[in-house]
Amino acid sequence: MVKTPLLCRLLALVAIVTVSSLSLPAMAQQSKEAKESKEVKETKEATTPQQMSFVGVDPNGKKVALSDYAGKTLLVSFFTAGCNLCAHDLKLMREFYVGNAKRNFVLLAINIDQNKQDFDTYLQLINLAVPKEQRFPIIWRNAAGHKDNFGTIVNQPTHFVINPKGQLVLKREGTFLPGDWDNLWESLGS
Repeated sequence: MVKTPLLCRLLALVAIVTVSSLSLPAMAQQSKEAKESKEVKETKEATTPQQMSFVGVDPNGKKVALSDYAGKTLLVSFFTAGCNLCAHDLKLMREFYVGNAKRNFVLLAINIDQNKQDFDTYLQLINLAVPKEQRFPIIWRNAAGHKDNFGTIVNQPTHFVINPKGQLVLKREGTFLPGDWDNLWESLGS
């Protein structure tokens, strides 16, 4: 059998696909175990009340602090302007915010873009596209004077639910899950 360069490449591709398909069940199991481990970690973090804090300024230069929201359930979402998953979550959170703002609920978005121009452009789009009554506070984390104890944000989005006492009750890296919405709803009481 004569092996041409094309035939060699095709054979190599078939070998890779075959080996990959044999290891898929093991990879799926590892992925499932990693996900369960992450959820356990998030649950443990949520059961150890950590007192949260932040101080920053809004785009108009007004000081914003966690203490401004004492007695309210607070959802703090860290995001970047170019993150599609963040935009999707913030849209859902905006809908939740509009429906629950009168129930002692506050949504606060903290932008973590390195470039202030990205943050400013995002704000311009929000001001053009979102009705005023649907807007919630948005802060740029890299602004001078911003301080918080949320730690390093690795995944976008990352969400924190803080109870009316200022304690962390949930940290979710990635998209907010259906159970997270249920827990948030229940935390608002009746």
